[in-house]
Amino acid sequence: MTRILLAEDDETMRTFLARSLEKAGYKVISVAQGTDALPLLAGGGFDLLLTDIVMPGMDGIELARRATKMQPELQVMFITGFAAVAMDKTRDRPTNSKVLQKPFHLKDLVDEVDRLFVA
Repeated sequence: MTRILLAEDDETMRTFLARSLEKAGYKVISVAQGTDALPLLAGGGFDLLLTDIVMPGMDGIELARRATKMQPELQVMFITGFAAVAMDKTRDRPTNSKVLQKPFHLKDLVDEVDRLFVA
């Protein structure tokens, strides 16, 4: 089963995203901030890091950089309502990453994740 680590500081959004992905058949572990994700990533075993870009403490881009150093094969998908932030830091993003702009339909998210893992 594909394992997803979800890092999203908005509790309501985190809950909706996790439920939608779980209903689609994915195993989802969710955390409220990037610093909470690092110890989980150190243990390995995740196929996708799904992270908000703008979060307190450690932003999603820094989290993704550290995550892909630990797991180079890890897929990364950013979700953000701040297109300008995503565009300003494009050069800093891991090469195997995608950006999904908020607002989006939950089906769009599931479809994007499916594209990564369903042959």
